Amino acid sequence: MTRFMKAALASVMICGAGAATAQDLFVGEAGPNRGARGESLNFFAEQVEEMSGGDLSLNIQWGGALFKAGAALSGIADGVADLGTIIAVYFPQEMAPYRIADMPLENSDAWVGMKATDEIMRSNEQITEYLAAQNLVYLGTFTTSAVHIGCKGTAIRSVEDIEGLKVRGVGAYGDTFGDFGANLVPMSIYDAYQGLDTGLIDCSQTYSYATAALKQQEVIDSYTLLNWGQTGALGIFMNKQSFDGLPAEQQDVLLEAGRMMSDELGRLITADNEAAIETMREAGVEIIELPAEERSKLVEEGSKYIDEWVEQVSGLGLDGAAMLEEYRGLLEKYEEERDSQGYPWEREQG
Repeated sequence: MTRFMKAALASVMICGAGAATAQDLFVGEAGPNRGARGESLNFFAEQVEEMSGGDLSLNIQWGGALFKAGAALSGIADGVADLGTIIAVYFPQEMAPYRIADMPLENSDAWVGMKATDEIMRSNEQITEYLAAQNLVYLGTFTTSAVHIGCKGTAIRSVEDIEGLKVRGVGAYGDTFGDFGANLVPMSIYDAYQGLDTGLIDCSQTYSYATAALKQQEVIDSYTLLNWGQTGALGIFMNKQSFDGLPAEQQDVLLEAGRMMSDELGRLITADNEAAIETMREAGVEIIELPAEERSKLVEEGSKYIDEWVEQVSGLGLDGAAMLEEYRGLLEKYEEERDSQGYPWEREQG
């Protein structure tokens, strides 16, 4: 859909609804309108409309209708959509600062990770300027939650068990498994069921809610909780020209709705992950928690990928070391908040 077509469609919709003063913003989303991320994006849209008194509405184009995940950055920056979801792994240089949320930093709590990521993306001036140069404004973040691993015909109880296994890996987490002797097999999470079932892979790095949603409990015997880190560099960005063209109060609505989204997705994905573990248990899957001394070996080996991230970001003219220090401090901040006050949705219940 071209910018002209988008504008024409928006005009027809506004006129048809009799809401000439309303701003109808187009949102590009490669994923489906279901699951925790889909629900949280709908929550974001509802909050925007409610807080703006109906002056802003979001027309979400699901399933890659406007652009696929690999074209999201240019699609938003060029105005094919006013805003949409960008997954950083598809844009390793353009989204390099954001990729700090994908690093193996012993950050396995979905809510803690999102809150830390959200704060640094909003408050760090270097990141804001880096995005602005690409005609982008950050609004809010998602996460896939903690990276764990499911296996068929084997189990990972220590790092020594990794050697020789055929593994579907995820980013730095997969690379670290490769360092411990795994044979990495390129495969999407959606193909992992068949890969496990046919023996093409022995194990798949995955996320608890996704394992249950894709029914992979049917083809795995063991599921090891790594408690190592998560992939959290995916979120909502807006075309800067579209954002700058809005009144300040509408800009504030979008930013605040994006901030609220982290709490909502944290609630949804935490519940989904807990339910998924129970689903696996009921299916007879052995749930294993990797011992702390074994996890420390993963952390140590994976640290070189964090160093590589610092080097990459610094090579772009940004202070990678300072960003890493800031991010680690934010993780500690939100861990302490969780431990002392509980999750936001628990406080509301109390």
